[in-house]
Amino acid sequence: MSKPSATERYSYKARWFHWVMAILIVLAYALILSRTQLARGSDARTFVVQTHFWVGIVVLVMAFFRIAERHRHTPPGITPPLEGALRLAATLSHYALYAFLFAQPLLGLFTVLLERGALPIPLTSLSIPAPFDLSKDTAETLEHYHVLLGTIFYYVIGLHVIAAIWHHVVRKDNTVRRMV
Repeated sequence: MSKPSATERYSYKARWFHWVMAILIVLAYALILSRTQLARGSDARTFVVQTHFWVGIVVLVMAFFRIAERHRHTPPGITPPLEGALRLAATLSHYALYAFLFAQPLLGLFTVLLERGALPIPLTSLSIPAPFDLSKDTAETLEHYHVLLGTIFYYVIGLHVIAAIWHHVVRKDNTVRRMV
């Protein structure tokens, strides 16, 4: 199997954004899940939670650049092309993934700002103040949706990975080769 040409692959930046953001999302999940292994109020737990916040913010910022890169360069076509329900499923799942890249970090960010009044900077006593008043009730509601969306996206991300494997192994198209 030969290496795909540049016109058959996503741009270098698009591939870079995809893989770096995938790693960051796995890291964000790993951080927030690992917090339960640490004592409440401990410096280690605080560091893990604050790092989770900041990884989310990096994902949010990168999402803007990723969208810009996608608009700058038309994604390469899938060969053979998807039709009908497969094309619709691919389009909807990609929109869902992009929505996640924005919604999840924003929900987390607003949860922290509304609950604590500031966004703490890890390993320092510094924080970025919230531009609005505290609202514990709103923060609690946003946190509920942040957790719910995070749970839903375990499955959407899993579906994305399974679909990539299916494209490569069963359908034998160029979907995976376009992103590597």
